Amino acid sequence: MRVRLAVVTAAEEVPWGSVLAPGRGVVYDVLGRVAPDLGRRLHEHGEGPHGMAPFGHGAPVFSSARRRPGRYAAGGRGAVEFGSPVPAIVEALAAGFAERELLDWGGVALRLTGLGLVEPPEFADGRAVLRTSTPVVMKGSGYGADGVRGPRQAWVLPTELEWAGYFQGNLRRKAETLGLDAGVSLESVSWVGPKRSFAVGQGAKPGAAVEVELSGAPETLRALWSWGLGQANSAGFGWVAA
Repeated sequence: MRVRLAVVTAAEEVPWGSVLAPGRGVVYDVLGRVAPDLGRRLHEHGEGPHGMAPFGHGAPVFSSARRRPGRYAAGGRGAVEFGSPVPAIVEALAAGFAERELLDWGGVALRLTGLGLVEPPEFADGRAVLRTSTPVVMKGSGYGADGVRGPRQAWVLPTELEWAGYFQGNLRRKAETLGLDAGVSLESVSWVGPKRSFAVGQGAKPGAAVEVELSGAPETLRALWSWGLGQANSAGFGWVAA
């Protein structure tokens, strides 16, 4: 499930370093006020056998903002989404955001004008076509085509051979984290966007938005829709377009 915030801002752009980076801090700030034990547990230990943080978020989107080359456009009315397959997290976020009038998004003031909950699709036939609005990031083995290992943990792009295997493994770890049917599979990659890099801490994480077809238990597919695809969802990567 997702919490969708309607926002408005007078700013004309969001600095590239703040497109995704503020979201994780916003989540933990809200949880720290509304559900401190839950927030502390997620921050220190994560969830399930893999210690994952089962939430994600997107970037603020302003559909009518004037686009300018090289800038992330803002202005007027927009929206930003947060989501999780864990009901307690969604409930805490909804309660916390309901008490707020303003979000500080990396120095950009977003005034909250509305809040809604968005249910995931049913995926009753066990199939889901998901397209992300932010880059999917994955780490590979670090070995090149020549068999030589480079950086210890190298980022791998969707166009590279290792990506599908590591992406598949991530899907199953998420299902195991939530105690759901882990028989979820990547059936195809139907679209890959341009490479994008965003700084969300130390250094930048590179990746690309994708459209993928997945098969699996409907409950697992709904959980992935609510959480995100690939790694670093809590930092805003791999957010699935509603």
